[in-house]
Amino acid sequence: MSAGTYAPKPGAAPLGRMIGAQTALETRMLLRNGEQLLLTVIIPSLLLVLFSTVDIIDTGAGRSVDFLAPGVLALAVMSTAFTGQAIATGFERRYGVLKRLGASPLPRWALMTSKTLAVLVTEVLQVALLTVIAFALGWSPHGNPLAVLLLLVLGTAAFSGLGLLMAGALKAEATLAAANLVFLLLLVAGGVIVPMDKFPGGVRAVLDLLPISALSDGLRSVLQHGAAMPWGDLGILAVWAVLGLGAAATFFRWE
Repeated sequence: MSAGTYAPKPGAAPLGRMIGAQTALETRMLLRNGEQLLLTVIIPSLLLVLFSTVDIIDTGAGRSVDFLAPGVLALAVMSTAFTGQAIATGFERRYGVLKRLGASPLPRWALMTSKTLAVLVTEVLQVALLTVIAFALGWSPHGNPLAVLLLLVLGTAAFSGLGLLMAGALKAEATLAAANLVFLLLLVAGGVIVPMDKFPGGVRAVLDLLPISALSDGLRSVLQHGAAMPWGDLGILAVWAVLGLGAAATFFRWE
């Protein structure tokens, strides 16, 4: 008796195809969410236009947009990799989506990889849009593109780890409140809009160690001042990335 031929062949799809499909789904979900769209696109764009065209904060010598554009790029990374991802993953965990996906042929590590890739795709779109807006406002960046890429990748890894840690450790409602609160606090105290030299020396020493401060300061050093490679800021981001991703892998709860 012939076993027969079945089409399509039963069984799991190749791992690469599963990751690609899940990444596309995660990206669509990120871009369709109104609250996340507000955080990732609208708020950074409005801040860049407002503070570049209205003399509200003293950003030092030179044009305001040259100071603000790197900080807003850092804010865009934080809004997507940390705030948006923490909120979305927290509610997926609450509704049992992660538990069901964890039982699918897609390995759990591949699911987290897909989420990270979706964040990177979204960030590419953010950076492209904000760069166009900044150029329209008269921005003239300098520096090494490789240094910018390293800063953005390490910043994404650091914030992604912290976002997943929060989503996997707290209840969804607590994650929603905490992620938005952290976003607002770091917007003010992370060197995004307000120069770090406006803070007292002791406070600034602590704030300089935050990932948003390292990312915004590093991008500013390269894009505004033409620095070759801001090793200190890269080192801070690398430490946060290792600690955040390690803690997320250890303490993340799927239920």
